[in-house]
Amino acid sequence: MSDLQLHEQLDATNRRLLREMYADPRLSMSELGRRVGLSAPAVSERVQRLQRAGVITGFRMEVDPAALGLPVTAFVRLRPAPGQLGRIADLAVATEQVSECHRITGEDCFLIKVHAATVAGLEEVLDLFLKHGQTVSSIVVTSPVPGRPLPIPD
Repeated sequence: MSDLQLHEQLDATNRRLLREMYADPRLSMSELGRRVGLSAPAVSERVQRLQRAGVITGFRMEVDPAALGLPVTAFVRLRPAPGQLGRIADLAVATEQVSECHRITGEDCFLIKVHAATVAGLEEVLDLFLKHGQTVSSIVVTSPVPGRPLPIPD
């Protein structure tokens, strides 16, 4: 989508819709409509257009990993051994403790977010990846800025 098309998709009403949906993704189309001054069908059509255009890419539920017995969170940078690039991506997809995997620039090729029940459990996950390259891990102590919505320009 061109910048012009994207700009047209993000008129003032759509930006208000996005802000409201960020604030409370569980709002009904009727409530969204009340908040932005449109009917529920009009809101539904706008949301569908934003989805088709790729502006809205999905809806997620967030769960505290500690509540699931996974209190240890780490970011792992990986530098693949020669010929192992694809295997690392496949392994990340197949490993349930991996909640995010990003191909990055710089000395390392991947940044992976891992959750584990214990530090020993984290070590087990790291051992899976060590077969394919070098890892550098950083365990999360606190998150002063947890995941938050992107700023929506006026």
